[in-house]
Amino acid sequence: MKVGIIGSGYVGLVAAACFAEMGNKVICVDVDENKIKSLKEGKVPIYEPGIEQLVLDNQKKGTLHFTTNIKDALDEVKVVFIAVGTPMGDDGSADLKFVLQVAKDIGNQMSHHLVVVDKSTVPVGTADLVEETIQNALSQRNSNLTFDVVSNPEFLKEGAAIDDFMRPDRVVVGASNEDSMSLMKELYDPFTFNQDRFIGMDIRSAEMTKYAANAMLATKISFINEMANICEHVGADINEVRIGIGSDKRIGYQFIYPGCGYGGSCFPKDVKALVNIAEGSGYTPQLIKSVEKVNSDQKNILFKKLVSRFGADLKGKTFAVWGLSFKPGTDDMREAPSINLIKSILSAGGKVNAYDPKATEQAKYYLQDLEVHYCSDKYEAIQNTEAVVLVTEWKEFRSPDFEKMKELMNQNILIDGRNQFSEEQINKHGFEYFQIGVK
Repeated sequence: MKVGIIGSGYVGLVAAACFAEMGNKVICVDVDENKIKSLKEGKVPIYEPGIEQLVLDNQKKGTLHFTTNIKDALDEVKVVFIAVGTPMGDDGSADLKFVLQVAKDIGNQMSHHLVVVDKSTVPVGTADLVEETIQNALSQRNSNLTFDVVSNPEFLKEGAAIDDFMRPDRVVVGASNEDSMSLMKELYDPFTFNQDRFIGMDIRSAEMTKYAANAMLATKISFINEMANICEHVGADINEVRIGIGSDKRIGYQFIYPGCGYGGSCFPKDVKALVNIAEGSGYTPQLIKSVEKVNSDQKNILFKKLVSRFGADLKGKTFAVWGLSFKPGTDDMREAPSINLIKSILSAGGKVNAYDPKATEQAKYYLQDLEVHYCSDKYEAIQNTEAVVLVTEWKEFRSPDFEKMKELMNQNILIDGRNQFSEEQINKHGFEYFQIGVK
């Protein structure tokens, strides 16, 4: 099938590469000329395991093309995906200006019947706005061309996006007629041999499903962090409590790991957007608002532990920060807890040595104008420091050389923002150890 993808960001590029890998002819368009030039040269602007090779392979096979001309992406295709950004507005709502601009461009440039798919994460009712925008553009052309708008939210985990797309837990599609639904089933057939994984529904329910899924996962994270904070106050150990509740099949172990808060491009933005959607419809989502508040507070938990150990004045002290991205497996710094920690240390007069296997360049952008010393490896980062704070649980931090650490650090203090180490492991090497949810 010939497929158009408008937007070559994280979602668009992954979708384009994976559809092309299954033999479809895909053309991906973006207004950023430098980005398209780099992609044509095989230079992928994001870090995501496996994406670069897929892009290179499918360009060589001729199944994946890149352009800045939206008309090229619309010619002869049956289906076109809108996969542009929906940044968070000042009021927490999703900003649809890019989505609606693309819709207008589609209306101005389309030359035959199209199925237009909202792949971007958009509020409930966006499909109606997209339909209205395209129709207005067609009317101004005095065109009687037809089109259908479909919702197909993405459920990709950064760091595992290729696998998620190729072997999805589910493919959710919202459509208003059987023809559009059948076309989407055909497109996704190679990814859903088990047809139970293709879930068809009405458009508004599909739009809502994305927000409900992310809100549920964010709720589990904030819940376990709330439990961790209670554990610290009452003298319980959240690591043991987690095992106790996770063994219940109704609860499970996924997303109940205590830590320093969630970040990234999805959970923070989508939780706030869902609050805005609910309040805009006249309902106050008390639980979801609490989820956001707990997470916002949790991002300060590591700095609070530093202050409890070293005092509020950190002048003359240097601290190592291990891990900068919001999670391992990505270079994404959006809403990363490391940002809160580093800014707080610097504001208190301290200095920061920072190391991340992949996110250093992104960190320099998000922490620009701040005096952060970026290091080339984890041991360089801890030289002459008072403590090391583990923020992101990259694999290379799991089994460090503790004896080497003792030689390099001024004090043997480890603050673990992801509860990665066992107390036995730490005590064996004589480190003073602070965890989340353990007094």
